[in-house]
Amino acid sequence: MKIWRRLQGLGAVTVKNSVYALPATEQTQEDLEWLLKEIVEGGGEGLICEARLIDGLSDDEARALFNAAREADYDDLAKEARELSDTSSAGGEIRAKLARLRSNLARIVAIDFFDAVGRETAEGLLGALEERLRKEETASTPDRDAAPADADTEILKGRVWVTRQGVYVDRIATAWLIRRFIDPDARFKFVPAKGYAPQAGELRFDMFDAEFTHEGDRCTFEVLQARTGLTDPGLTAIGEIVHDIDLKDGKFGREEAGGIARLIEGIAIANREDNRRLERGGAVFDDLYGYFRRRRG
Repeated sequence: MKIWRRLQGLGAVTVKNSVYALPATEQTQEDLEWLLKEIVEGGGEGLICEARLIDGLSDDEARALFNAAREADYDDLAKEARELSDTSSAGGEIRAKLARLRSNLARIVAIDFFDAVGRETAEGLLGALEERLRKEETASTPDRDAAPADADTEILKGRVWVTRQGVYVDRIATAWLIRRFIDPDARFKFVPAKGYAPQAGELRFDMFDAEFTHEGDRCTFEVLQARTGLTDPGLTAIGEIVHDIDLKDGKFGREEAGGIARLIEGIAIANREDNRRLERGGAVFDDLYGYFRRRRG
């Protein structure tokens, strides 16, 4: 059990309940070599091998195992962050707990090998807690959420919008919002989640350090809608659906969320190419927006 806990700490997953697997990188190999040395010195035996999957488990299924483990980690951390944000503890106590959550997040990110869903939500919640503490400590600190929205969308036109590869509900919906209401000629670039340096004329969304990403308990769609002053009730309804799917907190309790989640999941399964996902998902959100407009009328 001790060895399994150590392997979990390295980010390993079990395959068929008998093999502990990690992606083949220099760092994971070094980590395993140190662990094997510890096992041998303790009188045990072990074996490290680099393997290629041939049958019984596809590469996509293997990645899904890693992502499921990390998504559970992110969900647990987000739950703790929400509980902390609801507490009335003193600032010093909150700061100490926040520091622990930041440390835990860094640990999870270090073993998030395939960019699992949930990091942006966790980052946004911790960022909101940090903002709350800053406001309490310095009365003159501006209220980010109350800041006037940048309703002049002209400065957002003609840009290249950059986001993480493997787009899913929040990124698909946000790209639809950009093309439908901000810049119909917007171009999109899909990059790895880590290590990308933005170029001139690019705007990042729904990724770490992006110009538009999760803020507090709001998903990227909600943030972009608010900051561009798009107050259409149909967009607000779509934002609530995207929020409930993406953050999984049931905040708005939208009855449509389950069905839209299955549609987006089907699009993602059937289309590995990101632009195709945007095209197919955009049609879904076009129809959904039309539904809300007709219902309002």
